[in-house]
Amino acid sequence: MDHAFTPEIRAVLAKHFKARADEVFERSPLLQYINIKTRSATRGSKSRSSYANLYAIYVLVEDYVQRGFHKKGGYAKDAGARFSTLFKRQRELPFGGKLQNHALNHRMNEEFKKFFPQVEATPILRVVETKRYWINEQLLKVGKGRNELHIGPTVLEIIDAYTTVKKRSFEEFIATCERLNRIAGKGSGEIEAFIMGLLAPTVDARLFEIVSYAILKHFYHDQKVWFGFQRNKVKADRLKLFKTGRTNANDGGIDFVMQPLGRFFQVTETLDVKKYFLDIDKIERYPISFVIKSEASIGDLQAQLRHGAEKQYGVKAVVDKYMRCIEEVINIDVLRTRFRKAMKDGHLKGIIGEIVLQSKVEFNYEDEEQ
Repeated sequence: MDHAFTPEIRAVLAKHFKARADEVFERSPLLQYINIKTRSATRGSKSRSSYANLYAIYVLVEDYVQRGFHKKGGYAKDAGARFSTLFKRQRELPFGGKLQNHALNHRMNEEFKKFFPQVEATPILRVVETKRYWINEQLLKVGKGRNELHIGPTVLEIIDAYTTVKKRSFEEFIATCERLNRIAGKGSGEIEAFIMGLLAPTVDARLFEIVSYAILKHFYHDQKVWFGFQRNKVKADRLKLFKTGRTNANDGGIDFVMQPLGRFFQVTETLDVKKYFLDIDKIERYPISFVIKSEASIGDLQAQLRHGAEKQYGVKAVVDKYMRCIEEVINIDVLRTRFRKAMKDGHLKGIIGEIVLQSKVEFNYEDEEQ
């Protein structure tokens, strides 16, 4: 499967392996997997990136190469790399500052097996008790005997090239956001089109969450509720939306929380009903609103959720109990409508400013500059 970044991969292989470059590419499941995971390289900052799984490969191969096993051999008897060392190195890589341990522990292996079920070699090997990790050396070799070629350094160079392209793309995205922020108030057409372009099913999940937060924060900003402990001392309070942590975090299914109503929001791109009800269970069936990265109608999304619940539980009383926990479903169309309302109310500059701020924090942008 060739895509826009595949020629870059082939160019690196040609530099290292000359006439055998195509052979290496076609015979290496690991290179084929990396090719799949780098599809977003030339699609701009808005497309989904794959840092976690690629960096899980990268840090293990880097450890392997730096210690010279691609030249001297003997890796089979090595004690393995420490998890703490690999995890720290992951977070030093571009955009890796907030990566978690899932890719190293199981996700990369699971996805690799999904794409290459016929390949017996598991890419990442580990001993849980000792927290030691290895890259599967079989996947770093192509051919046998005198014809054997080693792709370790090549893998590192390809992933470095991918992150360079993605970093350049993200810097262009931030520069565009900052330019639009400077002209906010002078002309809203370009800014509106830019933000509308971020509200799409193909947008990177982290950017979608950031944009959703920026829009909803300013949409709710002008809404008031009345609270008081005594009837004659009730006062108005504006709704405030807070982002509770980094995107894609294992935080119990709470992405945003609203004061003073105590509403919970979870941003998701899946329609796997098990994921929804797992989030509900994590917070003891407290009502939660779902922001779904989908252009399907609210009615269709609710119907899909109920159908999935009926398949999973079968008992109407149980299904109804879970469905009542879904306080609101917010799809892309609703976000677009709420963005227009917030923009009409004069919050365009605030929204684009929030996108810049949260993007820099989420992608570790300012840390890298420092």
